[in-house]
Amino acid sequence: MEASSIPQTRVAARETTKAKAVRGPRTPWWLWLAVVGIVVFCLFPFYWMLNISLKSGPDLSSADLVPPNPTLRNYESIFQNSDFTNGLKNSAIVALTTTFLSLVIGSFAAYALARLKVRGKFWILAIVLSVSTFPGIAIAAPLFKLWTDIRLFDTLIGLIIPYLTFALPLTIYVLTSFFREIPKDLEEAALVDGATRFQAFYKIVIPLAAPGMATAAILTFIAAWNEFLFAITLTSSQDARTVPASIAFFTGSVQYEVPLGTISAASVVISIPLIVMVLLFQKRIVAGLTAGAVKG
Repeated sequence: MEASSIPQTRVAARETTKAKAVRGPRTPWWLWLAVVGIVVFCLFPFYWMLNISLKSGPDLSSADLVPPNPTLRNYESIFQNSDFTNGLKNSAIVALTTTFLSLVIGSFAAYALARLKVRGKFWILAIVLSVSTFPGIAIAAPLFKLWTDIRLFDTLIGLIIPYLTFALPLTIYVLTSFFREIPKDLEEAALVDGATRFQAFYKIVIPLAAPGMATAAILTFIAAWNEFLFAITLTSSQDARTVPASIAFFTGSVQYEVPLGTISAASVVISIPLIVMVLLFQKRIVAGLTAGAVKG
């Protein structure tokens, strides 16, 4: 071997070593197998629900992994059911209104906790978070009596208020973490330029906290869309009943028959908006949940 080729060989070896270091160690096969197993375990219930929704008649009692005679009859029947379509409309109104009010009120409260000099901010935030851990079943009966007395029972407003009560703590917590990460210099520069405190808030702080706002909005919408306890307790007709409660009142063709096909089809339909939302905004959700976790 020529002497001039030795340095070139050493350089190539160093470059190969650096490339391997950049790529990192190769993932072992058993870790990929574990990941696949976890994904299958998590997705199988949804697949089984989809499987049942494509069956009808005697096929519903079978345990076939693939529907022997797939049909869309169950999906056609639920969209011909006025109870289900009214439930979808009510759920959209309640969930969107709750999300909007939660963001508006929660952003003001979170900004105050993150920026203003208030005594006992830690305890205030702790009390706010403790509300989210309070069991809803404990207030369902008193709330039913109160709502009946003040005529909020079986109304959309009667659902929005308790939904908002349990959604605000999460919104305040997420946004407080985000507002603390935003440099104060940006707001102070806006104030020096003549902006008011409110203008600095919605023109500077809110755009920078977009990932946190998106995270809070998505989590609030999902919680309000899926809520069942208050929806079943505080309503008695399809005028205000949301879609989870409407599905609970599905009836079969004969007495005591459980309409598994239509229930599964309805569950698939109401799950699709949530799945699409999470897939589209998964990066913002992760960014919002990990805000403030790393310093520096």
